[in-house]
Amino acid sequence: MDRGPLRKTAKLADVARLARVSTATVSRALTQPDKVKAATAARIREAVQALGYVAHGAARALASRRTHTIGAVIPTLDNAIFANTAHALQKTLDDAGYTLLLASHEFDAGVEARVTRALIERGVDGLVLHGTTHHPSVFQMIGMHQIPYVLTWALDAAGRHPCVGFDNRAAAVRITRYLLDLGHREFAMISGVTSGNERSAERLEGVRQALAARGIALDPGRVVEKPYTLSAGREGLREVMRESPRPTAVVCGNDVLAIGALAECHAQGLAVPRDVSVTGFDDLEMAAVVTPALTTVQFPTADLGTFAGQHLLARLAGRLVEARTELPVELVVRASTAPPSR
Repeated sequence: MDRGPLRKTAKLADVARLARVSTATVSRALTQPDKVKAATAARIREAVQALGYVAHGAARALASRRTHTIGAVIPTLDNAIFANTAHALQKTLDDAGYTLLLASHEFDAGVEARVTRALIERGVDGLVLHGTTHHPSVFQMIGMHQIPYVLTWALDAAGRHPCVGFDNRAAAVRITRYLLDLGHREFAMISGVTSGNERSAERLEGVRQALAARGIALDPGRVVEKPYTLSAGREGLREVMRESPRPTAVVCGNDVLAIGALAECHAQGLAVPRDVSVTGFDDLEMAAVVTPALTTVQFPTADLGTFAGQHLLARLAGRLVEARTELPVELVVRASTAPPSR
């Protein structure tokens, strides 16, 4: 079929001519928008859109030795809490003229190493990684290619790696002390899987630490490890409620597990919080609207993405930046907790 004359591909000079600026200004506006006056940058964007101009990424990368891309590797795309962080990260990078390339590993260290290698091979200028526990080859690749990186969602206790995150153990201590102060003494925990996930391990350790300080041991039968799904939360609740005496407080490793536990309590005819108090971590949006509303720990996940992006942008610009940034967490008390009835 005759498609008519082919449209000429727009070039940088065409954009400059339409926007009434130099090609150098166009290039600067596309790669360092903060270096160009707002009105000029807007005029250039209009010209780019009008002409359908697309920069030749490979040529630009060769000239600047930068691809203006940042790679981020997260555990899963099937969790709104990680999406909140990725969204804030993407916006922070986009405002600075960078593109986010996102990959997930589904809690598999081997997959994480593979997708990290793929991002490095595509020439990302920096990397955002989730947590502090990684396959040894990940840091080996980063060191070999001298790529700026930052760890998120956790804090590197040894101080070897730049990080932006929370103290997961302290958060767990805080919510457990709250339950203890309500009068609870019979505890159970539905934890996330701790193998290869220091965030889950630190939350479990924080619960144990807070209980031990009050002379209470968390027996093995009162701890179950589950993947972060609603059905796993229901299954975990069934398992821990078989213990005798029954726990009056169940600490869950995140809000998804906790909401699953609430659903199972309803199915079993257990009144929350009269028969058992249930808590979570993360403060997902749905934590406030389930019945009863969930007591949980709020992590500033959007701030996490923003700070991680700012950290990498500062390093790429050659500016000094704090190696460790700890973000605050808040205990959010709602209707799913109360003093024990027995």
